[in-house]
Amino acid sequence: MPHDKEYVIRLNGFDLGQLLDGLEVRATAWRNTATYMTTGEAPTADFVAEECTDAEEAKRLADHYDRIIAEVLKQKSEQDRPWP
Repeated sequence: MPHDKEYVIRLNGFDLGQLLDGLEVRATAWRNTATYMTTGEAPTADFVAEECTDAEEAKRLADHYDRIIAEVLKQKSEQDRPWP
Protein backbone atom coordinates (compact mmCIF):
# COMPACT_ATOMS: atom_id res chain seq x y z
CA MET A 1 0.00 0.00 0.00
CA PRO A 2 1.49 3.41 -0.93
CA HIS A 3 2.51 5.34 2.19
CA ASP A 4 2.00 8.79 0.66
CA LYS A 5 -1.52 8.25 -0.70
CA GLU A 6 -4.43 9.57 1.37
CA TYR A 7 -7.71 7.67 1.60
CA VAL A 8 -11.27 8.73 2.35
CA ILE A 9 -13.11 5.99 4.23
CA ARG A 10 -16.77 6.14 5.24
CA LEU A 11 -17.97 4.35 8.38
CA ASN A 12 -21.07 4.59 10.51
CA GLY A 13 -20.64 5.64 14.15
CA PHE A 14 -20.64 2.10 15.49
CA ASP A 15 -17.97 0.93 13.05
CA LEU A 16 -15.87 4.00 13.77
CA GLY A 17 -16.03 3.19 17.47
CA GLN A 18 -14.92 -0.37 16.74
CA LEU A 19 -12.02 0.91 14.62
CA LEU A 20 -10.90 3.27 17.36
CA ASP A 21 -11.19 0.53 19.97
CA GLY A 22 -8.98 -1.76 17.89
CA LEU A 23 -6.38 0.96 17.39
CA GLU A 24 -6.34 1.67 21.13
CA VAL A 25 -5.84 -2.05 21.88
CA ARG A 26 -2.82 -2.08 19.55
CA ALA A 27 -1.38 1.12 21.06
CA THR A 28 -1.76 -0.34 24.55
CA ALA A 29 -0.11 -3.61 23.50
CA TRP A 30 2.91 -1.71 22.18
CA ARG A 31 3.05 0.57 25.25
CA ASN A 32 2.95 -2.50 27.51
CA THR A 33 5.71 -4.12 25.46
CA ALA A 34 7.86 -1.01 25.85
CA THR A 35 7.26 -1.11 29.61
CA TYR A 36 8.15 -4.79 29.78
CA MET A 37 11.33 -4.32 27.75
CA THR A 38 12.35 -1.42 29.99
CA THR A 39 11.51 -2.90 33.40
CA GLY A 40 11.49 -6.65 32.78
CA GLU A 41 8.12 -6.86 34.55
CA ALA A 42 4.84 -7.78 32.91
CA PRO A 43 2.46 -4.79 33.12
CA THR A 44 -0.64 -7.03 33.41
CA ALA A 45 -1.33 -10.63 34.39
CA ASP A 46 -2.38 -11.56 30.85
CA PHE A 47 0.45 -9.68 29.12
CA VAL A 48 1.87 -11.00 25.84
CA ALA A 49 4.84 -9.09 24.42
CA GLU A 50 4.75 -7.84 20.85
CA GLU A 51 7.67 -8.83 18.64
CA CYS A 52 10.19 -6.02 18.25
CA THR A 53 13.85 -5.15 18.64
CA ASP A 54 13.77 -3.04 21.78
CA ALA A 55 11.72 -0.76 24.03
CA GLU A 56 12.33 2.26 21.79
CA GLU A 57 10.83 0.50 18.77
CA ALA A 58 7.81 -0.53 20.86
CA LYS A 59 7.37 3.06 22.05
CA ARG A 60 7.61 4.40 18.49
CA LEU A 61 4.91 1.98 17.38
CA ALA A 62 2.66 2.92 20.31
CA ASP A 63 3.18 6.60 19.46
CA HIS A 64 2.32 5.90 15.82
CA TYR A 65 -0.99 4.30 16.85
CA ASP A 66 -1.66 7.27 19.12
CA ARG A 67 -1.12 9.64 16.18
CA ILE A 68 -3.55 7.64 14.03
CA ILE A 69 -6.16 7.71 16.80
CA ALA A 70 -5.71 11.47 17.26
CA GLU A 71 -6.11 12.09 13.53
CA VAL A 72 -9.26 9.97 13.29
CA LEU A 73 -10.75 11.73 16.35
CA LYS A 74 -9.86 15.13 14.89
CA GLN A 75 -11.64 14.30 11.63
CA LYS A 76 -14.63 12.93 13.54
CA SER A 77 -14.83 16.11 15.62
CA GLU A 78 -14.69 18.27 12.48
CA GLN A 79 -17.56 16.30 10.97
CA ASP A 80 -19.62 16.40 14.17
CA ARG A 81 -19.70 20.21 14.18
CA PRO A 82 -23.05 21.72 13.22
CA TRP A 83 -23.15 23.40 9.85
CA PRO A 84 -22.92 27.21 10.03
